[in-house]
Amino acid sequence: MPRYTKRDFPVANVRRFLEPGPIVLVSSAHKDETNIMTMGWHMMMEFTPALIGCIISSENHSFELIRRSRQCVINIPTADLAATVVKIGNCSGRDVDKFSEFGLTPRPGTHVRAPLVEECYANFECRLVDSRLVKTYNMFVFEVVKAHAATSPKLPKTIHYRGDGEFMMSGVETRKFRKLFRPEML
Repeated sequence: MPRYTKRDFPVANVRRFLEPGPIVLVSSAHKDETNIMTMGWHMMMEFTPALIGCIISSENHSFELIRRSRQCVINIPTADLAATVVKIGNCSGRDVDKFSEFGLTPRPGTHVRAPLVEECYANFECRLVDSRLVKTYNMFVFEVVKAHAATSPKLPKTIHYRGDGEFMMSGVETRKFRKLFRPEML
């Protein structure tokens, strides 16, 4: 087993090692307005029902759309959309229609009013089931009420943010580790 030489590390940057999953695009709608935001702060909270916790800054245009509509779609982009994902995150829906600006296709959801992003590998229609932490931590707890996923590739190359403008990609299955885990752990 390797042994690592370590040094002090800035506490404010520990998120670079702990980011929970892929960068997602969150689409929202309220009244006649839609938006898409780039988000990295999310986590699975339960299997059944499928609950996802999301931190959305109150300064983000999507915050009020989601708070008022109590729904959104969590869309999973792949590496081929990386440049678009970054551009979406670097502008505000207050100033631009992101679907038009970035050539993305909105598709109607089956259970929510928020649009699905057609170009994404997967789309999870979500309803807000717990808003108790919104006021204090900007944390929304959503239940996935409908999921749509592409049939291939089996392991899409998703984008993961490491902080400070650094990204990495996943999508390579490491089969040698599969035998170390019990099936119920996978």
